[in-house]
Amino acid sequence: MSNEISESQAPDALMLLSTHCAHCPSVLNSLAELVKQGVLGKLEVINLEQRPEVARQLGVHSVPWVRIGPFELTGQRSLAEFRQWAQTSATHEGVRDYIETMLAEGEVERVLTMIAKDAGVMARVIELLDFADEKLNVRLGIGVIMEEYEGRSLLQEYIPQLGKLTQHADPRVRGDACHYLALTHSSNAREFVRKLLHDENADVREVAEESLPTLR
Repeated sequence: MSNEISESQAPDALMLLSTHCAHCPSVLNSLAELVKQGVLGKLEVINLEQRPEVARQLGVHSVPWVRIGPFELTGQRSLAEFRQWAQTSATHEGVRDYIETMLAEGEVERVLTMIAKDAGVMARVIELLDFADEKLNVRLGIGVIMEEYEGRSLLQEYIPQLGKLTQHADPRVRGDACHYLALTHSSNAREFVRKLLHDENADVREVAEESLPTLR
């Protein structure tokens, strides 16, 4: 994801629905209202009963399904939620909030798909570690993503960002950052981990001791 993101143009939306979907009418009304208000630039609506091949192409298994910019949303959502996603779809903070929401809902695969399309999304995933009161599902989801990229060049690119988190005030964050640095399998992460051998927190020191041998 580029460092400069334009926020001057309203995002477009795509909605997939079916004739017998109970929640689709209200979702459609909300999206149409956002088009009228200029919050959305364009709305394309497809009835999957008439165009079932679209569901196969996009991997959609349930409706209502909505894509706003890079965000994919399923199920009943309020007008306020759609407005929020539309207004933040072109910002780093919006992408991070979307990732947090998806991980909290157990949608790890959706985030992995985003990273596969745009490697810069990984930076937003790592930023979530900075929140000490993160939900358990979010922490678990981050762990799944990091393990998916264990030893791969993409994760190694974010050693500096993870290394900065080893200085975080929260020992849980320092420990998580240390563990994910170990997953890079890169000697470039060694110095960050080595410093944690003398951390004031015993759990962090233990993670550092276990992590250091993986970084050669």
